[in-house]
Amino acid sequence: MDFILSHVEQGVMTLTLNRPERLNSFNEEMHLQLAECLKQAERDDSVRCLLVTGAGRGFCAGQDLNDRNVDPNSPAPDLGMSVEKFYNPLVRRLAKLPKPVICAVNGVAAGAGATLALGCDIVIAARSVNFVMAFSKLGLVPDSGGTWLLPRLTGRARAMGLALLGEKISAEQAHAWGMIWQVVDDAELTDTARQLAVHLASQPTFGLGLIKQAINAAETNTLDAQLDLERDYQRLAGRSADYREGVSAFLNKRAPQFTGK
Repeated sequence: MDFILSHVEQGVMTLTLNRPERLNSFNEEMHLQLAECLKQAERDDSVRCLLVTGAGRGFCAGQDLNDRNVDPNSPAPDLGMSVEKFYNPLVRRLAKLPKPVICAVNGVAAGAGATLALGCDIVIAARSVNFVMAFSKLGLVPDSGGTWLLPRLTGRARAMGLALLGEKISAEQAHAWGMIWQVVDDAELTDTARQLAVHLASQPTFGLGLIKQAINAAETNTLDAQLDLERDYQRLAGRSADYREGVSAFLNKRAPQFTGK
């Protein structure tokens, strides 16, 4: 079964999590299929923006507990193995992908589904969406970058409350706290996310990738280190074909035709 639906059009690869009967919760096969799609996104120069969303009434409910041994009479499962083998590589690949990653969140985003969404570059949520850091309800720790992302997005006090209480937070509240980029009416989510993805796919992809890497690096760099990084990245950007095209279009008062290189 196709647990990940992949479609490429106008430079946008749309990946749809496709286990709607399980609120798109992850099992091992779903992870493997998603990894194959990301491999194409990394290698295919015609893909210049990635759009991630979910099928059905929810974005992602995190890990499918039916795919884990929770029998109290059996040996305890090694949940760290699952994090190491699947979730950590997924988070790292999305962060390192030298192309913009948009997440269109529909319905519920819980557990690893919430941290997966928040780890994308631009997050657009339908107005009915709830984000839930559900880990504490099961005695677990926020993974998939959760303990790294939350303090940086919301501040320590809010991050601690979200993680310890595991309560729902609305799309509007997530937006007010700076966790996501935009909230739209449910009926507008698909078109809004698609239009943004097509726009980004037409922009100077190489430069956008450098911007993404620079902002990610700034989370842990000193000012001196970040200034050096900006110098180095600006040097690379200045040698790109897109920079030459952008300057030429500006001087000739025409619309640029970027190639992403």
